[in-house]
Amino acid sequence: MYQEIFAQNPWWKDKNLIEEDYDIVKWKEKTHKWEPEIIEKINLEPFSFHIISGPRQAGKTTALKLLIRKLLGITDPKSVFYFNCESLADYKELLEVLDAYLEFKPKNSVILLDEITMPKEWYRAIKSLIDRGKFRDDVLIITGSTSIAVKREVELFPGRRGHGKDFIMYPLSFRGFVKVVGPDLAKRIQPIDKIGEIGERALNALMFEKELNRHLETYMEYGGFPLSVANLHNSKEEAKRTYLSWIKNAVLKAGRSDILARQIIKVLVETLQTNVSWEGISKKIEVKSPKTVAAYVDLLESIFVVNVLYNIDANSKKIRFGKNKKVHFRDPLLLEMLEEWCLVESENKKSAIAEALAVEHLTRAFPDRVFFWKNGFEIDVVVLEKGKLYGFEVKWSEKTDAKSISQLKDFIVITKKEYSKKPLKIPLSVFLSLFDV
Repeated sequence: MYQEIFAQNPWWKDKNLIEEDYDIVKWKEKTHKWEPEIIEKINLEPFSFHIISGPRQAGKTTALKLLIRKLLGITDPKSVFYFNCESLADYKELLEVLDAYLEFKPKNSVILLDEITMPKEWYRAIKSLIDRGKFRDDVLIITGSTSIAVKREVELFPGRRGHGKDFIMYPLSFRGFVKVVGPDLAKRIQPIDKIGEIGERALNALMFEKELNRHLETYMEYGGFPLSVANLHNSKEEAKRTYLSWIKNAVLKAGRSDILARQIIKVLVETLQTNVSWEGISKKIEVKSPKTVAAYVDLLESIFVVNVLYNIDANSKKIRFGKNKKVHFRDPLLLEMLEEWCLVESENKKSAIAEALAVEHLTRAFPDRVFFWKNGFEIDVVVLEKGKLYGFEVKWSEKTDAKSISQLKDFIVITKKEYSKKPLKIPLSVFLSLFDV
């Protein structure tokens, strides 16, 4: 145990050894590299218990290593403890690791536990040590790759988080992508702070539409995952293999069948931009069970592969859970990768990606408040904000007319290139550049 602890914390021997860390070396080799903004957002005041979730290979481990690199310039190296928990079987083994570090831990340490959800019942070790006051002078940072597991288990720590917060590390948003490949451009575009600012901020950003369109074309092909963005044009195939392996492993780890997952994903790809029911999907696969379909889609949502939008009643503002849903893949690279895995091509792929990107950015900005509406005709996205409904229709075509309903406070048509003030129509590249998410 001690040998493994020392192996994962070589900076205790010489703080300059952080520069030889595998993740730091890979980061320095990238053509396009960036420091995740989360590094600046994490409060390092004791006691803090921070939880970082997000898909695998979204940059969580690299963010931790870059934070360690930063800390080593200002603190005692032995007060920075990192451990990757993937090889631990359960909470007992995790407790052994932490007890070993506690034997010689300096006061005011930063403890970073990567992939914490791998050991069974990991939370028992953390909760026990917090309750015994072992971390009262420290900052504890943990990461996990499955949102449902992390969210459910976080609820076991009421009153035990101190100054800690929850963070999600997503693939790069479009604005984040622009910050990497065109940082000067990103600085000149002011993001929105609230939904009512979209019209005004879009007009100010419109003068940069040509440059934004060029970046959007690349973003719609490569997406925002670090492996794909880091070396554009050279790493896409490697990225697809890596992320497909992640999805398969997550499915198998959850006790599900990768063959059945493939069948369900195939139907989801074939029905993009249309509303679906779990019963309808079940009729197209081997297992004729809507509950099974729902369980698989829930799993895909929990590992950040898809967004599921529910129907909302525009009058009562209540969610219609029993009605059909709309399912979008969260990143363009995921869609392309899963098309290849399922041997199927989506219809109107660019249009499907455009709508999915609008949904993804709105979902990040307004979590748990993004839906769609259908009653005779359909509105692609409806956001419920402070009791008011805002509608968004994505039109990736020359014809951009769209219907609205009276219950909406504002209605915005997101277009391929057209702009107008009344009705408000905003090019997708301009729209996405306004979201610092």
